[in-house]
Amino acid sequence: MKVVYKIRFILFLSFISFIIICFIGGYFFVKHQIITPFTNEDAEQAFIIEIGEGLNQVALHLEEAGLIRNRIWFISYVVYKGWAAQLQAGEYSLNPSFNIPQIARKIAGGEAFFQDVEITIPEGFDLKKIDARLSKAGLIESGELLKQFELEGYLFPDTYRFSKDDGIDRIIVKMRENFDRKIDNNLLGKIEQQGKTIEEIIIMASLLEKEVRSDEDREIVSGIFWKRLGNNYPLQSCATIAYVLGEDKLRYSTEDTKVDSPYNTYQNIGFPPGPICNPGLSAIQAAIEPQDSDYNFFLSKPDGETVFSKTLEEHNLNKAKYLN
Repeated sequence: MKVVYKIRFILFLSFISFIIICFIGGYFFVKHQIITPFTNEDAEQAFIIEIGEGLNQVALHLEEAGLIRNRIWFISYVVYKGWAAQLQAGEYSLNPSFNIPQIARKIAGGEAFFQDVEITIPEGFDLKKIDARLSKAGLIESGELLKQFELEGYLFPDTYRFSKDDGIDRIIVKMRENFDRKIDNNLLGKIEQQGKTIEEIIIMASLLEKEVRSDEDREIVSGIFWKRLGNNYPLQSCATIAYVLGEDKLRYSTEDTKVDSPYNTYQNIGFPPGPICNPGLSAIQAAIEPQDSDYNFFLSKPDGETVFSKTLEEHNLNKAKYLN
C-alpha cells in the first residue's frame, strides 16, 4: 500500500509541476506575443482609423498592415486595459518595431498626427452657414467658401469627415461627389422625362427646403409652385425674401417684398437666378414629384404647421388668423 501511495504522490507532484510549468510557459508566451514587437525593422508608416471602426476592425487592419503579429493579442490587451471604447479615429504614424502596448496607447490616447474632423451640414444650409461651420472647425479660412458662389445648392447636406489638411478644393470635391451619388440615374431620368433641367429642380428644391418641413407638405407646395410657373404667376416665396434680406421673419412686410433683387420672387416672374440653399434629398424628390391639388396658396404657422388655401380670399383670412 505504501508503494501505491508513493506512486500517487509522485504522480500528484508531477501533475502540479506540469501545471506550474504550463502556467509559467503560457505567461511568458503571452508576454512575448504582447511585449515583443512584430519586427525590429524601423519603418514608420501611416495608419488610418476611420470614424466608426471598432476594436475588431482596427486589430484586423493592424495585422494586415504588418504592424502586429496577431490581432487576437491586440484585442486581448486592449480589453484587459479597458480601452476598447477609447480607440480614436485619425491618421497615426506607427512602426512595426512598436509593441502592442505602445500601439494601443497611441490609438487610445488619440496621438494622431492628422486627426479627422467630423462635420454635419444640415439640410437648408446656405454657403454662408457652411463656410461658418467649416471655418469654425479650422478646416478653411473664414469667407473662403463664399468665393465659390456657383456651388450654392450643390454641396449636399450630410455628415462628412475631413482631414485638417484637405483644404477648400478637396472639401468641395467630397461634397460634390456626394451630390452626384445622391442624384442618381433614376432621379436624373425622371427629370429628363419631365423636360426639366437639374438646375431648375435644385432651385425648386431649395425653395421647398426653406418653405415647409414635412415631406407631404413639400410635395403639395411643389405642385403649387410648378403651377404658378406654368401660369406665368410669381412664385411669391418668402424664402427668397429671407435670402435677400439675410433675415428670417414670421411675416414679411409689403416693403420687404419690394426689395430690389433678382432673387425677389414677389417682383420677378419665374425662377430666381439660382438656389437659395443646399437642399436635402427629400426636398429634391418633392421638386421632381410634385403633388397635384386644388390649393393655390399656403403659409406656415408659428409652430411650423402648413396651412393651405384654394383662394386668395381664404389665404388672406388665414394670414390674419395665424400670422398677426
